Amino acid sequence: MTCAFQGSLLDCSDESGPRSLTPVRTPLAHGAWIDIRRGWIAGADALFERLAEVVPWRAESRQMYERVVNVPRLLAFYGEDEPLPDPVLNEAKCALDAHYEPELGEPFRTAGLCLYRDGRDSVAWHGDRTGRGRTHDTMVAIVSVGEPRSLLLRPRGGGPTLRHDLGHGDLIVMGGSCQRTWEHAIPKSGKAIGPRISIQFRPRGVR
Repeated sequence: MTCAFQGSLLDCSDESGPRSLTPVRTPLAHGAWIDIRRGWIAGADALFERLAEVVPWRAESRQMYERVVNVPRLLAFYGEDEPLPDPVLNEAKCALDAHYEPELGEPFRTAGLCLYRDGRDSVAWHGDRTGRGRTHDTMVAIVSVGEPRSLLLRPRGGGPTLRHDLGHGDLIVMGGSCQRTWEHAIPKSGKAIGPRISIQFRPRGVR
């Protein structure tokens, strides 16, 4: 698969892999919080190109009311003990575990990948509430490579929407009660937007 996008002028060094993990934490309502580290992955544009080529992307469809609809993005999933598709993702997981495991109480176990091919691809409002995320505090760490897309967050039941444009190696970690008391989404866009890949690291039993 070949995906073309405009690389970041800030990501032109020869290094690759995670930089120092010094996120900025923002407390949210109801015991939720988010951490953001801009440009965490050095060589993120090259990582995007490698993942676009080597990951076995698949299209999925889902039942919605009385019809079957195509999921508006391509997907891949790496379960526990499955090798990740690039050494940089192994380094990222190790760095995330070293930083967050004392607070989380366990390591990240799985990696889900989404390829948003253009502005028509999206994900609807949701929380990662399948499994323990429905009843327990947890964390989901998302690394974004490729063109920035808007990640929106809002409290479940209504409230102001927060927007963060993420791409080119940015990291966001959603923690505390975020998955059960807040929702997040990647909306469609009518603008000409290049492709983006998100890598979601999750603990065991959180989907």
